[in-house]
Amino acid sequence: MREETCCFSGHRDINVYNAMLLSLKMKKEIEELITKGFKNFICGGALGFDTIAALTVLKAKKKYSNIKLILVLPCENQTKDWQQKDKEIYEKIKEQSDETVYISKSYYNGCMLKRNRYMVDKSSYCIYYLRKNYGGTAYTVKYAKERGLELKNMA
Repeated sequence: MREETCCFSGHRDINVYNAMLLSLKMKKEIEELITKGFKNFICGGALGFDTIAALTVLKAKKKYSNIKLILVLPCENQTKDWQQKDKEIYEKIKEQSDETVYISKSYYNGCMLKRNRYMVDKSSYCIYYLRKNYGGTAYTVKYAKERGLELKNMA
């Protein structure tokens, strides 16, 4: 399964213009991976890049019915401080995903890190959006490099 699996990691703060461009680039990249035999796409369910990635995979599923969107969420109450509009998009993504894995019932310091490591450990490829060399995405990319994943920065 690992050989057929791609995970995503990226920043939460992406402006509308970059989000639209990123969506187009992601569609092309995901379709390329599908032609190479990738079937599983793991997403962390956060705002920003994760949401763009999940929505792009869901659109691709309409054309490629054999692919799966797997959500790996840090905790069940991840959205408690989110705006209502973002919660609604999140719930729609969850409803359409093929599988949902929760790292923890509730938030604790380190559950996001554990989620990121889980996604990398299950994947052979990582599509990411990294514009700054610190924070969760930078850590995840470094970990993915150490684990030997093929990497593609969409920034």
